[in-house]
Amino acid sequence: MKILQVNKLYSPHIGGIERVIQDIAEGLSDRYDIKVLVCQPKGKAIDEIINSVSVRRSSSIGTFFSMPVSFQFLCDFRRLSRSADLVHIHMPFPLADIACLLSGYKGKVVVSWHSDIVKQKKMMTLYKPFMTALLKRADCILVATPGHITGSAYLGPYKEKCRVIPYGIDIEAYEKAEAYDILTQKLTDPDSKKILFTGRLVYYKGVDVLLKAFCQTTDCELFIAGDGILRQDLENEAKADNIEDRVHFLGRLSDSDLKAALRDCDIFVLPSVENSEAFGIVQMEAMVYSKPVINTSLPTGVPYVSLDGESAITVPPKDEKALAGAINTLVHDDQMRQQYGQEALRCVREKYDMKKVMDSISKMYEEITGQEVQG
Repeated sequence: MKILQVNKLYSPHIGGIERVIQDIAEGLSDRYDIKVLVCQPKGKAIDEIINSVSVRRSSSIGTFFSMPVSFQFLCDFRRLSRSADLVHIHMPFPLADIACLLSGYKGKVVVSWHSDIVKQKKMMTLYKPFMTALLKRADCILVATPGHITGSAYLGPYKEKCRVIPYGIDIEAYEKAEAYDILTQKLTDPDSKKILFTGRLVYYKGVDVLLKAFCQTTDCELFIAGDGILRQDLENEAKADNIEDRVHFLGRLSDSDLKAALRDCDIFVLPSVENSEAFGIVQMEAMVYSKPVINTSLPTGVPYVSLDGESAITVPPKDEKALAGAINTLVHDDQMRQQYGQEALRCVREKYDMKKVMDSISKMYEEITGQEVQG
């Protein structure tokens, strides 16, 4: 079976969707002939082989409104889709919608709906007709949680063709990662519990709310791993609130340091405040190390990943008082932390193991194309 995976960008560019498409391309490369079509953020076209996966990066004159502008992408889509049994498009990526609809491609189409477009409302006015046409054209719409359907402003009319297959995690790779006390050695008070946030420091992550909540906590210290346009503002806020001795800004960590931090923390917190946070893959990364999670009740997939009252405490977005209460509860209740952590690991093994997820995607491909998986 020949499959063309289509996305905006690809590794080594960092992002949740980029990671998912790489997982699928590499995870199924031994079963299918998989090619990946993406764009350059800016620059000339290039063909590469990355971990045995053929990647075509179409030329681009630059990126505007978070989307590469590439006329060559339209031609590359038409050329590469001619021999494909199935095209798998990762949305939102308006250029891919247009390319598919203009290409004349008659084969099977799978759409992975990662999130609604939340911020660029003016662009949605122009884009919506193309998006709607592609959703009608798709043979299957893949979503990671039921929340992606119920929380979407656009998927309701197409819910019958939606299929829930979660994102996966390579449990073995995390278990094999080196363990070291990357957070413990930075503690101001060695008896403090370690609270970890990791992600881009941008508006929808809610780190400003987290800092306000942290002023109302005791016996813990906060570690913020990541970088972004709000970093300086957040550091200034921590100083203004006189909590700089309890808040540690780590910057962007390497993969090995991030795994060590997730293993070394006591509690993981994802305080996201806007629907741009559609899943929160990093929750799974903490859960694989038996860490309890604090997340928010966004109308997206976020609260579905780690469930309230089982492996997480879920609080309303932007509610600093509730967030502080959740942190204090887990900090001071050793039994709850252990119980939620054990349930987190059980959940990851049962629902999010990469091998199981790849088998589910493979089965979906087989059903849509009518072709049996080889090997």
